[in-house]
Amino acid sequence: MSVLVLAEHNNQELKTATLNAVTAAAKLGDVCVLVAGKDCQGIAEAAAKISGVSKVLHADSDAYAHPLAENIAGLLVELSGDYTHLLAPATTSGKNIMPRVAALLDVAQISDISAIESEDTFVRPIYAGNALATVKSADVIKIITVRGTAFEAADAKGGSADIEAVNIEKDAGLSSFIGNELTQSERPELTSARIIISGGRGMQNGDNFKILEEVADKLGAAVGASRAAVDAGFVSNDYQVGQTGKVVAPDLYIAVGISGAIQHLAGMKDSKVIVAINKDAEAPIFQIADYGVVDDLFNAIPELSAELDKALS
Repeated sequence: MSVLVLAEHNNQELKTATLNAVTAAAKLGDVCVLVAGKDCQGIAEAAAKISGVSKVLHADSDAYAHPLAENIAGLLVELSGDYTHLLAPATTSGKNIMPRVAALLDVAQISDISAIESEDTFVRPIYAGNALATVKSADVIKIITVRGTAFEAADAKGGSADIEAVNIEKDAGLSSFIGNELTQSERPELTSARIIISGGRGMQNGDNFKILEEVADKLGAAVGASRAAVDAGFVSNDYQVGQTGKVVAPDLYIAVGISGAIQHLAGMKDSKVIVAINKDAEAPIFQIADYGVVDDLFNAIPELSAELDKALS
C-alpha cells in the first residue's frame, strides 16, 4: 500500500494536525507527504524529518501560495495514480479540499476517521460522536480525512526522507485569494493546546470572558467557547469547540457555564480530564466530567484565579 498525506501549513510552519495524519497513514503502508505552497522549502524540510515518512513531494508554485481547494484538489488528482490512499487532516482546510478530490476521482470520501481496522475498513464517529460506524470501501483509491485527536502525533524529528520536486501547476482559474483576517493571540491554538478553558452561555456577555482569559494566561491555556456563546456574539467563531467548531482533546478541559449540549460534547469529550463549573447541578456536562463544581461561575472563577496566584507566587 502507498499513502499520500497532504501536509497542512501556512508556508511558514507545519501544522500539528499533519503529524496526526502521518500516524494514521503509517498504519496503511508506505507514507509520502505532499507539501504544496509557495517558497515553502522549509516546510518540505520539516516534513522530511517526520518519523515514518519515506518521501516528500514538494510542489512550489504561485498557484499553491494559498490553499485554494480547487487548485490543490487538481494537484492531488494528478498525483493520485501512484497511491492507494490519499489522506488529509479533518481540519477546515482538509474538509474543503478532499471532497473535491473524491468527486473528481468519482469515489466516496471516508470522513473524519478515528480508527483503522484494515486497508479498506475504517471507523468514524456519527450522530455527534454518540455512535461509531465501521465503513468498508471497495473503491480503488481511498480518500480520507483523519480526526487528529484520535491518533497520536508522529515524532517530528525522527525521520530523514528524500525531497522530490513536483513540477505540476494546477490553476483551475475558478477562485482567487483576496485576503484574510486572522485573530492574533499569544495563547496556544485550540487544536494543539494542552489545557483549554471554555465559556458558555452562562458567561452572559463577551466582557465576562476576560476572567477566563486571566485564568488561561496563568495556566498557559487556550480559550474556547460553546456554540451558544458564539451565536450570542460573546466571542468570535474561531473560539468555538464542538461538532461544527473545533474538535479538541487536551490534557485538561475546563468547561465554565456550559450546560453540555450534544453538539459541544462531540468536540471535547475525548479530553483526558474534564472539569465542569456550573450552578445547575443537573446540567448534562456533569455526566462526563471527571470533576464537577456546582457553583456560580462568578464566584468559582475568581476563587480559582486567586488560588493560582498563591500557587504561582
